[in-house]
Amino acid sequence: MILRRLTKHVKDQNWFAVGLDFVIVVTGVFIGLQASNWNDNRETRQRAAVFSERLTQDLRYEAWAYEYLIAYNRDVRAGAKAAIDALSGAGPLSDEQFLVNAYRATQYKYMDRNRATFDELISTGDIGLIASDELRATAISIYTTTLIDVIADEGREAPIRTLFRRRVPADVQQALLEKCGDRFAPTGDYDAITGSLAYPCELGLAPDAIAAAATLLRTDAGLVEALQIRFADLETAITDLETVNADTLKSLRTIAGRNP
Repeated sequence: MILRRLTKHVKDQNWFAVGLDFVIVVTGVFIGLQASNWNDNRETRQRAAVFSERLTQDLRYEAWAYEYLIAYNRDVRAGAKAAIDALSGAGPLSDEQFLVNAYRATQYKYMDRNRATFDELISTGDIGLIASDELRATAISIYTTTLIDVIADEGREAPIRTLFRRRVPADVQQALLEKCGDRFAPTGDYDAITGSLAYPCELGLAPDAIAAAATLLRTDAGLVEALQIRFADLETAITDLETVNADTLKSLRTIAGRNP
């Protein structure tokens, strides 16, 4: 309609009307563009809010998992240290407790990761939608570090695991798994991660069976070295988790609302 009117005004040489029609057209286009930009900005803000909330929830899980990993590796380290001290005479243990601590020195923890939101932000190039510098930096730090996988790999490939499983009878290993293995820690429960591996336990086996298994393990020529390697690896792992990555740990605690 506006085009027909404009054509008529041109034919009639009504330049005032032509100018007015032109202003109307330009104004209409401008208003349309502004409305479109406003809608786009609103959608962007909404997407940013959704992504920020999702990323915050994911990082709260990561904060708990990171603390769990620290606590768990401390328990494993304590088992390795107790077994080493028992062999050196610095901290005598009963046969049963020697087996328990040596077994716990063989354990490792691999934590599942909640990284779907971060991966989506990276793949779509939308990481810039996260307005919080701390949230964005913490996500990049925790999801790009190889430390967590390296610690798990070291535990899985530790010589003490192969040695223990080769020397200790299967029925004793089964009793250790069932009676002295990992306690379940519900996701997000910080209290449950304390002592999830280090807790009093009894195997419920005949004393002769326990004594025989302990003797088989103690007399292995490679046991002390294997335990020492495991202890040293754990010392490094815990230092890296707590000290080298101190800024990441602090930020995770802040996001989880656990900083003093």
